[in-house]
Amino acid sequence: MSNPKLEVLTPQNSQLIVIDHQPQMAFGVQSIDRQTLKNNVVGLAKAAKVFNIPTTITTVETESFSGNTYPELLDVFPGHQILERTSMNSWDDQKVRDALKANGRKKVIVAGLWTEVCNTTFALCAMLEGDYEIYMVSDASGGTTKEAHDMAMLRMVQAGVVPVTWQQVLLEWQRDWAHRDTYNDVMKIVTEHSGAYGMGVDYAYTMVHKAPARAQGTHEVLAPVPAR
Repeated sequence: MSNPKLEVLTPQNSQLIVIDHQPQMAFGVQSIDRQTLKNNVVGLAKAAKVFNIPTTITTVETESFSGNTYPELLDVFPGHQILERTSMNSWDDQKVRDALKANGRKKVIVAGLWTEVCNTTFALCAMLEGDYEIYMVSDASGGTTKEAHDMAMLRMVQAGVVPVTWQQVLLEWQRDWAHRDTYNDVMKIVTEHSGAYGMGVDYAYTMVHKAPARAQGTHEVLAPVPAR
């Protein structure tokens, strides 16, 4: 019997769901630096856009509690529908089920808050009742404590969820640097969101390959003058 989890993620076989990346939910996150969390989920969203990955954005109690989805995230998908819910478990909302089904892909990549509640309940139900394969983006998700996040990830992995990180997903979609149609866009995401890796790309481009600096505009460099 073939094991679908041995199949790598491709732009053709996967979809993305972003769950409750809203400020009040982020305020409760203690398992990861919140700015890093936002950086990672926005990087993941940009990757999904580059590779035309069907993306579902869902929110909970926006007006009464959680606040609006990060503007930086929404700006990646202008005009995108936001699926509002009352349930902590996204699977309990029919709009979410319909959106996933309409995308027609069984590999569902998940980035959400909080790991131990919204992510876990959705993952378990989507696998049990929807026969989906769940890929949980650990560093684009967050829990109320590190232990809560870690134990939720362990529980999900024991149930069959595949743990991944956002940059892993990006590079798995790219797969081959010979895919020039997405190369430049991927490098742009890397330089903006991938920390030391992105800094290394900037360095290689400018110092080794003598490309112009990525900064906008021009900047005059004054030569050293020893103090007298």
